[in-house]
Amino acid sequence: MARALLLENPHPNADPIFASAGVEVVRHPGALDENELIAALDGIDILGIRSTTHVTERVLAAHPDLLAIGAFCIGTNQIDLKSAARRGVAVFNAPFSNTRSVVELAVAEIIALTRRLTVRDKSLHAGVWDKSAAGSHEVRGRTLGIVGYGNIGTQLSVVAEALGMRVVFYDTAEKLALGNAQRMGSLAELLAVADIVTLHVDGREGNAGMFGREQFEQMKHGAAFLNLSRGFLVDYSVLRAKILDGSVSGAAVDVFPDEPKRTGDAFESELRGLPNVILTPHVGGSTQEAQENIGHFVSGKLTRYLQAASTDLSVNLPRLSLEPSDAARYRVAFVHRNTPGVLALVNQTFAEHGANIEGQILGTRGEIGYVVTDIGSELPREAVEAVRQMEDTLRLRVMTRPAVD
Repeated sequence: MARALLLENPHPNADPIFASAGVEVVRHPGALDENELIAALDGIDILGIRSTTHVTERVLAAHPDLLAIGAFCIGTNQIDLKSAARRGVAVFNAPFSNTRSVVELAVAEIIALTRRLTVRDKSLHAGVWDKSAAGSHEVRGRTLGIVGYGNIGTQLSVVAEALGMRVVFYDTAEKLALGNAQRMGSLAELLAVADIVTLHVDGREGNAGMFGREQFEQMKHGAAFLNLSRGFLVDYSVLRAKILDGSVSGAAVDVFPDEPKRTGDAFESELRGLPNVILTPHVGGSTQEAQENIGHFVSGKLTRYLQAASTDLSVNLPRLSLEPSDAARYRVAFVHRNTPGVLALVNQTFAEHGANIEGQILGTRGEIGYVVTDIGSELPREAVEAVRQMEDTLRLRVMTRPAVD
């Protein structure tokens, strides 16, 4: 029986999906550091994590039999994707499942910051009646600057427009503007006009430190700032200074460079205690609805990979899904280096050993190739071993009677 280790409390609806595929689930409530993870992965075929646990080259090297990793979240920068691909370990995430939850939190925080609700709330909790309109504004008519116009950025754009906001956005890739949103030619152009700046970019290495002193000084005086994407994007020491001198009127931050591993752990940040600053513990996608969707989506992708070798929506392997034929008796999943002639050599090997191919699909992604082959005859062990011993083989897996994807 295959075994899955789930860390950081993915939604329990993942468990019956794994069980239906014959996978035993082992859970650990918090994140694990590198050494802890290496020890915990003994006998594990599938690893499920969220945003805090890091899967490094050292972890992957220590467990060459690990089959797949599921990130029960949007981001995958906590996983060494290239190393996983080179070892034939498929990685899946949930790119769409919590989009609405993040958008709703962003909208709530935009309104709260613009109305200075945190300041009013703090005064009343301190026993002071501070009834004033000073510094409080409607969001209608104000300009929202969205940095990163992907799944979250585009949906936020639509909702913000419905609230009467003007939307401008900047993205390094070409993106279709929705509604009346206006694309800006540079980040500096966006910062010069936005009353609220919100970051929704991915975790690729090139984005680290993208928002520092230069960018904060390009913002309109008194603009508000949100980061619900990645903690390592922003220099929070500069943000602290800008809030204290009034250059930035308020901020909402959901992500931090170093986050505690477990609920209840101590939290330290230079942003604690500042006026009109909302701090949340990486809960942008943490609604019941989002977590249910993520649990169902990621566990489904992992079990389909386990049973049918489907890599549909994998973030590091070629994306393939081969519908099995009724005559198929075996399915062979073959991850290899993307070099010329590999497929011909594999098929020649099968033919020489009398294995009849019923269906086949090939895909490549950079230096990695992936072939899924259905065999309708007996599959001699010698044929499997011959392919396994090929110079370019990274991983070879044989399934009997492939499941319908």
